[in-house]
Amino acid sequence: MTLHLYDTYTRSLREFVPLNPPHVSLYACGLTVYDYAHIGNLRTYIFEDILRRVLEFNGYTVTHVQNITDVGHLVSDADTGEDKMEKGSQRTGKSAWEIAALYTQVFQEDLRQLNVLEPTIWCKATDHIPEQIAMIQCIEANGYTYRTGDGIYFDTSRLPDYGRLARLNLAGQQAGIRVERGEKRNPTDFALWKFSPPEAQRQMEWDSPWGVGFPGWHIECSAMAAKYLGPLFDIHCGGEDHIPVHHTNEIAQTQACYGTNLANYWLHGYFLQLNESRMSKSSGDFLRLQTLIDQGYDPLAYRYYCLNSVYRAKLNFNWEGMDAATTALNRLCQTVYEWGAPGSVDEEFLDRFQAEINDDLNLPRALALVWELVKSDRPAATKKATLLMMDQVLGLRLADWQPAAQHIPDEISQLAQQRQAARAAKNWAEADRLREQIAAAGYDVQDTAVGPQIRPQK
Repeated sequence: MTLHLYDTYTRSLREFVPLNPPHVSLYACGLTVYDYAHIGNLRTYIFEDILRRVLEFNGYTVTHVQNITDVGHLVSDADTGEDKMEKGSQRTGKSAWEIAALYTQVFQEDLRQLNVLEPTIWCKATDHIPEQIAMIQCIEANGYTYRTGDGIYFDTSRLPDYGRLARLNLAGQQAGIRVERGEKRNPTDFALWKFSPPEAQRQMEWDSPWGVGFPGWHIECSAMAAKYLGPLFDIHCGGEDHIPVHHTNEIAQTQACYGTNLANYWLHGYFLQLNESRMSKSSGDFLRLQTLIDQGYDPLAYRYYCLNSVYRAKLNFNWEGMDAATTALNRLCQTVYEWGAPGSVDEEFLDRFQAEINDDLNLPRALALVWELVKSDRPAATKKATLLMMDQVLGLRLADWQPAAQHIPDEISQLAQQRQAARAAKNWAEADRLREQIAAAGYDVQDTAVGPQIRPQK
């Protein structure tokens, strides 16, 4: 069954054909670890996790590389302002290295709680300075750089196709520029290596052929992706905010050094919005996964919330939606649990499910099919087996769910046991009498494939 993915570079839905089947190489831009991840960031990683799971569901073996940006990402994408790591250090009173370690650990724990599969390779920018320097030297040797007073810059005018990913109007940018660009030759030129300001004490800096400094934000991904996946690999993905600057510049750097577009497919997840505005750490007004947990929500309810929208559409967050996702997820888990042991898979439903996910990861339609299966007249064991297969993509941990432990008084448990014995003896009148006695005491008993379930009445 053919998989189709929307490629931002060509602005088209393309059949996915890997470069080296059955292997697939996937690079995902990771977090800049100067602060906690917000749930908008995490929506992107859920999308990328679904992508990987769909690839594996289709029989591919995926090498998934994800970076951690712990240096070089300036406050402004225009290569001005402070390094976010240095600014985070000033905010917290911890060293830049300490906050990188802290926020990396919390970020990885967030992903685990959302059941996001761990990448094959984690790679930190600060662990790959030699690779970044070597790539800058390659770009320099091919004539794409120039030196200014504050760094080594990429000359975007040397690439006739620069900005194709974002469909940038370069002529319009030149004509409409209203800001001082310093020594940059073109408004779209960007830093490959920044010199350490002599008046400021930096915590993260390295020697280089050009002087003491630190790498620009974009070079890390080009260098690390090429190291682990080669100069041309299958899929590069990230958030929609990466399209006009970061990913555009990754492509430019790789074209200048290796003559490739770095990736054969470029996929982008769209923003989570809060009150119709993009969620952003820079505003200081953002929700963490821990915020949801503190409000009593299961992290997987947020994952379910995200599955209800296609990744290429903005999603507005609200608490009513979280409540609905919680209710739906609990109902699904409870139902699957009560079906007992799984049986044989329903191939018709599974094929229809694969058709939906292979249509550019259409999870809303795939979820609709899940509920169609739940309500169908298929045997419970077949429905359970099929849903557990579907959950390889959904990632909702359906097989692991257990009902919440509740204290049931001993006398109620004894009545339930007596009722079970009456049912076994086909004494239906006695079983009904005991059920009514249990109900009068404020409890409901429900017969399931795994035995009677007792719950307090609501």
